[in-house]
Amino acid sequence: MEYPDSEIPPLAKRINVGIIYNLKKEGTFRSQDDQAEYDNIETVYSIRDSLNRRGYETLLIEADTNLVEKLKTQKIDIAFNIAEGIGGRSREGQVPAILEMLGIPHTGSDATALCISLDKALTKRLVSTCKVRTPKYAVIRKNTAVRLNGMTFPLIVKPNAEGSSKGISAFSVVKSKTELSEILNRNFALYDVEMLVEEYIHGREFTVGVLGNGKDRIIFPPMEIIYKKPTQGDFCVYSYPVKQAYTEYVEYKSPPDIEKRIQDEMINFTAKVCDTLNCLDFSRVDFRVSDDGKAYFIEVNPLPGLAKGYSDYPMLAAFNGVEYEKLIAGILNAALVRYGISGAGE
Repeated sequence: MEYPDSEIPPLAKRINVGIIYNLKKEGTFRSQDDQAEYDNIETVYSIRDSLNRRGYETLLIEADTNLVEKLKTQKIDIAFNIAEGIGGRSREGQVPAILEMLGIPHTGSDATALCISLDKALTKRLVSTCKVRTPKYAVIRKNTAVRLNGMTFPLIVKPNAEGSSKGISAFSVVKSKTELSEILNRNFALYDVEMLVEEYIHGREFTVGVLGNGKDRIIFPPMEIIYKKPTQGDFCVYSYPVKQAYTEYVEYKSPPDIEKRIQDEMINFTAKVCDTLNCLDFSRVDFRVSDDGKAYFIEVNPLPGLAKGYSDYPMLAAFNGVEYEKLIAGILNAALVRYGISGAGE
């Protein structure tokens, strides 16, 4: 698959791009993955350098509590948003909401899509109306009765509104009510948020990337996460510790060795999910494929990580002929086209 440079038009005038981000911080936290969603400064620099080489002017803007004042005083034509926000179930929508309030164009989905997609159960409820298959699930809140609603073990437990595999550990798959109670108590103590409990799908793991919008949208072939060894007993889980040491546990392949009908089903489900939530410019959708060949939607990330040489989204794009600099330019170009921006000040 190609995404040729000709699809990224030359600049009519210099465009000022504000790269908006949250950084990992030093400190003592309740859990080892407390800062998992935030970026290292190297990722910010990689995006900046990619855009500078394409002729864009860039400004680095950290999304702290002074963001509104910064945006009012620093001139940008468009924001390249990778900020995760600060606290709460709506955090991924905080920066887009501020940008929209100030009338500043930005890359990526709007606040509504980001808020909904971070809530895994709410997303599953919505996309299931479009006949997108997902595992049986239940949301468990602290100090409430656990009702499994007909689900059968094994089950996987994860925070309902977290990303970057936060809260998914070597203990997340449970085989009994006793184990379920133990992991719920542990997770409530560490994260103090509601938990998603869903049936664990034995089988293979895939992720599908999307770039662009409308008729120009590209849905890349699925990338398989191939486990070199089980990560928890007999189970394979793409947990935060596994991602941290991914070279030890997994390898990646795209296009995968899988029947065309299954690949087509994942691509079809991806389109339905992104259309339902109105995901824009770039996103990633995760699946498990059961041993009997059925694709199950797990979650969607309309703000996927862009860490060069680490994050799944740039990795799957590279497998399909879109190297990092071209990918970053493609994301920005998708937003520029969407807003009708051909040159700063025009």
